[in-house]
Amino acid sequence: MGVNLSSVVEATEIEMSDLCGKKVAVDAYNAIYQFLSTIRQRDGYPLADSQGRVTSHLSGILYRTANLIEAGIEPVYVFDGKPHVMKADTLRERRDRREKAEEEWMEAVEAGDMERAFTKAQQSSRMTDEVRDTSIELLGLMGVPIVMAPSDGEAQSAHMCAVGEVHAAASQDYDSILFGSPRLVRNLTSSGRRKIPGRNAYRDVRTEIIESGELFGTLGVTREQLVDVAILMGTDFNPGIKGIGPKRGLDLIRKHGDIESALAHVGGEIPGYQEVRDIFLRGEYVEGSDLSVGGLDFDGVVGMLTERDFSAARVEAALKRIEEARKTNRSKSCQRSLSDWF
Repeated sequence: MGVNLSSVVEATEIEMSDLCGKKVAVDAYNAIYQFLSTIRQRDGYPLADSQGRVTSHLSGILYRTANLIEAGIEPVYVFDGKPHVMKADTLRERRDRREKAEEEWMEAVEAGDMERAFTKAQQSSRMTDEVRDTSIELLGLMGVPIVMAPSDGEAQSAHMCAVGEVHAAASQDYDSILFGSPRLVRNLTSSGRRKIPGRNAYRDVRTEIIESGELFGTLGVTREQLVDVAILMGTDFNPGIKGIGPKRGLDLIRKHGDIESALAHVGGEIPGYQEVRDIFLRGEYVEGSDLSVGGLDFDGVVGMLTERDFSAARVEAALKRIEEARKTNRSKSCQRSLSDWF
């Protein structure tokens, strides 16, 4: 989930066309969890083929990636590596929540409560080895660049954005800002109408961007201080101080300058806070990733997906959209390059 800073962060709504001609580093796990969560049947069961293999994520990757490329955006999917040892408690808590949600999902199905069943099923989504491996396989066949991060994918994406390899990091979480990304795009892979939990109503979800420099100026803190705010609240790497949310944490750091002084004021302790600081401020990443767009293996994609019961006609239509969009995008790029000479 990352650190929820939504109550103190203002984002600017944009159109996908505003990112035309840009490379964007997509938090792969974040996007895949969205696909697994939202692309489900009425009773909550994910899409699956005749052998019972889950295919929700493959549908999301194919069609959403086609939409991005058609908008002139070349996504780079960044996959998490080995989680930091300090994330162990968070991962254990998430696993326990998923298992509980799965039990409640089955109970709701038996009771005939499809709305509750769908909600609980969404909360039970999990990243299996098969989901990860088939995602990587499909993206490779589509010629979409993939980066394997040494640890947290958001740290890798933030570094790539900071050094200019990509225009922005895309994720639903705000951690990319803490990891140092100059630009965060939210709702890139999930814009559209979304059901409001617990209500028979929907809301529009729009793509939005957060410029870190502007954010720090508006909040009146530095990146280092915002990291301290997050640590006070609690992150994936540490529990926070009970009763401290984004607004109170921000107020404490503004008044006292850093986490040491803030903790002295509230009389609390956060063991290992300096190590958590280091995770965000000096996150692990690899340099010089190959972000070039590969060739689209048309037959390979069709073969992989039809073998999982996808409609050949629909898959081919999506791939043709990608082919045409890439031709158009290359043409526009060439025209811009030529114009630079005059």
